[in-house]
Amino acid sequence: MRFNRILLSTTLVVVAMVVQVSILARLQLPGAVPDLTLLVVLALAFVYGHVGGAFIGFGAGLLADLAPPADHAAGRYALVLCVIGYLAGLARPEKGQMRSALAPMTAVVVAAVGSTLLYAAVGALVGDTAARHVGLAGLLFSAAVYDLLLAPFVVPLIMWLARRAENDPLAGTEKNGGGSDVSSGWLATGTGLRIGGQRGGLWVRAARNRAARAGRIKGVKRL
Repeated sequence: MRFNRILLSTTLVVVAMVVQVSILARLQLPGAVPDLTLLVVLALAFVYGHVGGAFIGFGAGLLADLAPPADHAAGRYALVLCVIGYLAGLARPEKGQMRSALAPMTAVVVAAVGSTLLYAAVGALVGDTAARHVGLAGLLFSAAVYDLLLAPFVVPLIMWLARRAENDPLAGTEKNGGGSDVSSGWLATGTGLRIGGQRGGLWVRAARNRAARAGRIKGVKRL
């Protein structure tokens, strides 16, 4: 991943995590907690593709595993978001732009339900049965509703920021090649390369003048 992608993704994931822990988790809503981190991963995966989505999902999930008040084994949510980011990236539209709101909203519902089921399944494998006591059906419904209500305010904004970050002003310089840009810059500023060109032109003109004088001298001798 390029540096601008890493910087933007890290910033957005950290901000989403802080907002989710400090604000959304304290709303005491029935059922699940709105998963702002999941929406950020989905939006970035829609723009960056399945590889970038997998990396971003793993990093975001690992941060969620380690950030307090985490009460589960580290790596559990990292696995969930890594899979979600990869699958969402596979559904990335051409040029990272959605033509309608139906596709991303459907992806949000599927991701909310799928992440909850996968999280519960991984927990069952490691002996965590908390989902059974809370009620898995209620968690699935509330997670889908909360994320669907929050998605129109988050997903389009994150995708817009990601597309803007892709338009790196330095990318054109790298594609055109450093040597040509340096040369044009030197020529435009009137530095050594221009002086060298002037010297070369003077040398050519001096050589021509010497040749012309030699020709005239030979012509005089022939006369």
